Amino acid sequence: MSTVPHRPIAVVTGASSGIGRELAHLLAKDGYDLFLAADQGPLDEVAAHMRTHGGHVEAIHADLATAEGVAQLVAAVGQRPVAVLMANAGHGLGHAFMQQDFQQVRHVIDTNITGTIDLVQQIGQGMVQRHAGRILVTGSIAGLMPGSFQAVYNGTKAFIDSFCYALRNELKDSGVTVTCLMPGVTDTEFFERADLMDTKVGTGKKADPADVARAGYEAMLDGDADVVAGWKNKLQAILANVTPAPVLAEQHRKIAEPGSADK
Repeated sequence: MSTVPHRPIAVVTGASSGIGRELAHLLAKDGYDLFLAADQGPLDEVAAHMRTHGGHVEAIHADLATAEGVAQLVAAVGQRPVAVLMANAGHGLGHAFMQQDFQQVRHVIDTNITGTIDLVQQIGQGMVQRHAGRILVTGSIAGLMPGSFQAVYNGTKAFIDSFCYALRNELKDSGVTVTCLMPGVTDTEFFERADLMDTKVGTGKKADPADVARAGYEAMLDGDADVVAGWKNKLQAILANVTPAPVLAEQHRKIAEPGSADK
């Protein structure tokens, strides 16, 4: 089955659950043909549901932490003009850095950073050539603070947040916009996958991923530089800019240290 020429094309990574699935749903309802990628989760079921909106949807099972996985997704898209790229794939890793398995550490870095910017460059180059396109990257307010017991994850999001602002500036006269979606704690599978269910942050109240996705989607359509979803997260982001880093690290420790859920 081929895409329909008059329907715009969107690529969504991390599309099998959470924010990525909700972003895909918004695109499907707005008439996009979709290329959905994920390395785990019910991606085929998600794709089947998106097809009920009438568009062409392809599910690409790929580990975007690897060059091979990124190449697999890019090959699936082929020469089709991508109107929207939503680089949402990412995951975390709880517990103390010195006790973590470094292969897991590397996978977080390669998913959140290396694979993300590889895909952004490969898809984005076509957008620049056509002088049209929208890129939404899922960063995080976690990138604004030192993440004790999530040191690697927060570090990767600090990179992504900064990268988005820089890339946006580079592309300001290109016809391509870059928007950074910066969620706070959101009700997704992130916390189970990161082994954070014995922490305050893992067991506490979380935002609805549909609300977060909607905020990001609307900001992207408006061409905004960034969006922090939720008023509490907006306040946290403001405070992070004026609070000393050691204080932020201690605050993060209180919610992410193993066993903190019982304290």
